Amino acid sequence: MNKKILIVLANYYKDISDGLLKSALKNIPRSNRVKIIRVPGVFEIPITISKNSKKFDAFIALGCVIKGQTPHFDFISQASTNAIMGISVTQKKPIGNGIITCLNMKQAKVRKNKGAEATNAVLSILSQK
Repeated sequence: MNKKILIVLANYYKDISDGLLKSALKNIPRSNRVKIIRVPGVFEIPITISKNSKKFDAFIALGCVIKGQTPHFDFISQASTNAIMGISVTQKKPIGNGIITCLNMKQAKVRKNKGAEATNAVLSILSQK
C-alpha cells in the first residue's frame, strides 16, 4: 500500500495511550510509513491533524477521556469528535477515531485494543478504489 500515516497520540493517560498505540501499530503493514506525534490531551488532536493534513495520506487519533464530576467530559468528547469528522470530510482523508470515552479507569484499561480498530478502519478506506 505504501501510504504515509500520522498517528496523533494524546498522552494525558499515558498507560492507556501506550496500549492504544501498541494495538494500532501491530495492524499497520510495514510497507506504510508511520509518524507519531504526541500531544498533551485529546483536545489537541484535531489541530495537530489539521496542521499536517497535506503531508499524510491518513491519520489515526488515539487517546482517552474519562468522565469526571463536571461536564468537561462531554464537551471534550463532542468537540474532538466533531472536529475530527470535519477535517476528514473537508480534506477527503481517512481519520481513524481511536479516542475512547469511558466512565472510569477500569473501562479504559479494557478498551486499550481500540487502536487496532481505528487502524483497520483507516486501512479499509485507503484500500478503496
